[in-house]
Amino acid sequence: MAASMIRFLAKGWVSELYLRPQFHFPYPGLEWIHPWPDFWMHLHFVCLAVLALMMAAGFCYRAVAILFCLGFTYVELLDQTAYLNHYYLINLFSLLLVFLPAHRALSVDAWLRPGVGRDVAPACALGILRFQIAIVYIFAGVAKLNSDWLFKAQPLRIWLAARSDLPVIGDWLAMEWVAYAASWFGAFYDLTIVFFLLYRRTRALAFVAVVFFHVATWILFNIGMFPWIMIASSTLFLPPNWPRSILVRCSSIFGKIAAVEQSPRHEIPAHEEKTSALKNPRPTVFLLTIYASVQVLLPLRPYLLNSENPAWSYRGFNWAWHVMIAEKTGYVEFRALDPSSGWFARIKPERYITPRQQTLMAQDPFLIRQLALHIAEELRSKGHKNVRVFADAFATLNGSPSRPLIDPEHDFAADVGRHRLSLWSLIFGMPTFIKTFGDGGDGPAARTVR
Repeated sequence: MAASMIRFLAKGWVSELYLRPQFHFPYPGLEWIHPWPDFWMHLHFVCLAVLALMMAAGFCYRAVAILFCLGFTYVELLDQTAYLNHYYLINLFSLLLVFLPAHRALSVDAWLRPGVGRDVAPACALGILRFQIAIVYIFAGVAKLNSDWLFKAQPLRIWLAARSDLPVIGDWLAMEWVAYAASWFGAFYDLTIVFFLLYRRTRALAFVAVVFFHVATWILFNIGMFPWIMIASSTLFLPPNWPRSILVRCSSIFGKIAAVEQSPRHEIPAHEEKTSALKNPRPTVFLLTIYASVQVLLPLRPYLLNSENPAWSYRGFNWAWHVMIAEKTGYVEFRALDPSSGWFARIKPERYITPRQQTLMAQDPFLIRQLALHIAEELRSKGHKNVRVFADAFATLNGSPSRPLIDPEHDFAADVGRHRLSLWSLIFGMPTFIKTFGDGGDGPAARTVR
């Protein structure tokens, strides 16, 4: 994450994502969260990089973990168009690390305060981290069990063909059977890799597959830090003592460190370890159960609550590990009408948002609604008290023909002041303005979905 924050600063993304836009897409109920001014926003990312390095070193670990968790979560809540699955994963990891004893060995804290050092850690600490990675892989695999992915090889047919200019492998990527093979392998990989990593006899080969798979996706697709986060996280499935084994083998270079790690003075006596394990297990088990339940239920909600493709309606799409399963593009234009004066105007989104925001907004009905409400409020403040605002929105998903995404007769101005979507409705999806496919999936329905 230190590298990621430095990357944000070096590429100018702090300005592009958080400072340049005139209008942000806040999460419902969190409209009061705003970016810092220019200098302080950049300083915020510098501080996150420093905090990440301090956490890696185990220096003032607990305080640093809390600050990093709060600081990174603040950034993620500034604008919905900045949402990425792997940064949501970092949010979850940073929350877990606030409570886990990740500073007990090979850390500055253990060096400065010998009482902190331990040679063991609770099994539940490793278990909850493994569980979190398993949730990502398994639900990413479940999301791929759809007709587009398995029987049309979409969107991989689009994406791989677009990389046919690569040397050596480019001609292969343009072949249709390669897209089908990659689609089926990707689904199989996501659904099974955790079990192969957990099984001792297949663990080494599975870890090689993890490295190969994520390096290949990094080469083929522009997905930033995600492959490296997943490769690093997959080491959690290796035997817990693998870092010490490496230190022992490299003892000629790191002899002193290895000696400290193997020193018995940090070990907990067997009777003390047993007694400690039996003290107040219920609060820990209760909290872990709640966390695990939430992490299972959130990805399940699009399958339990909605009948249409979540990649189309975006009901339950985020926070559900729908990783790389949709190639979606859209176009939006707004119509404003004041019946009392006869005033009419067509309003293009670029008046309010940046090109990047526009690209992402045009895919998401919830974001289209947010901008429509903002336009209606602005027009009313300029004297158009009876203004009505409509959206002409069309989108294409995985190479399908363009279809209406929003009900063109829905007046978003009527929603101003009457109700706003709550965070609950954003998570579970209860809007009435989204166009969906018919029962056969062959065309847009003539109704709005409730």
